[in-house]
Amino acid sequence: MDIFVGRTFNALFIYLDLIWLSLLLLFLLRFKKRQAIAVGLLAGILYFIVDYGIFYLALGTRVVNGADTFWFLLWLSMSYGFTNFAWIWLLLDENEKHLEWSLLIILGWVAVAFVSQSYGAAFNVISIHRNTAGYHGIMAVILVVGYIYLAYQNLSGKKNVNLWRLLAIGIGVQFAWEAVLLLSSVRPPGLKPLIVNSLLETNLGMPYAYIIFQAVQKRMQAGGKP
Repeated sequence: MDIFVGRTFNALFIYLDLIWLSLLLLFLLRFKKRQAIAVGLLAGILYFIVDYGIFYLALGTRVVNGADTFWFLLWLSMSYGFTNFAWIWLLLDENEKHLEWSLLIILGWVAVAFVSQSYGAAFNVISIHRNTAGYHGIMAVILVVGYIYLAYQNLSGKKNVNLWRLLAIGIGVQFAWEAVLLLSSVRPPGLKPLIVNSLLETNLGMPYAYIIFQAVQKRMQAGGKP
C-alpha cells in the first residue's frame, strides 16, 4: 500500500516554527524538564537519520522542492522529533500537568501553521512529499513487536502496563499535528495519511519509549534523585 504524503507551505512557517521551538525550550528549561529536553534532542537526531539517511539517500522516497534538502530536513526532523518525544516523555510521567503541556504544544502548532498560511504569501514556497510503500511494512513490524512484548508482560503477570494509555499517547500525538497540517491546508486534502500516520508512525515508538522511561525512572529512584 503506497500513500502519498506531502506538504506545501511558505518559508514563514519555518521562521515562526523556530521562534516557537525556542519558546518551548525556554518553558522546558524554566520548569527543569531536562529529561524531556534530552529525549527530544535525541529523537530529533534519530528522525534526521531516518528522514535524510534512509528516506532520502537510501530509498529515494523523500523529495524536497524550494529548499536545500539537507538543511530543510535537519530543521524538519529536529522540529517534530524534538516536540513529539519531549511531549511523549512528559505525558508518560503521571505527575506532570498533561493538559497544560499539551495545550502549549498543540496551540503552538496551530499558530505557526495558520499564521504562516495567512501572512506568508511573500515568502518562498516549499513543497515536500514522500511515498510510503518502501517502509510502512517495516514500521508495522516494529509497532507489532513492541506492543506484543508489552502485552506478553501483562499476560504473564510480570507487568501491569496501561496499554490503552500508551495507544492514546502514541496515536494522539501524531494525530494532533497531522490534523493541524490538514486543517491549515499544509497537507493536501485526504484522510488516509491522517489515519494511517496516526496509527503507525509515532505510535510505533511508544512501547520502546515506555520501556526507556521506566528504566530511567528506576535508575533515578535507585540513585536517590527526584
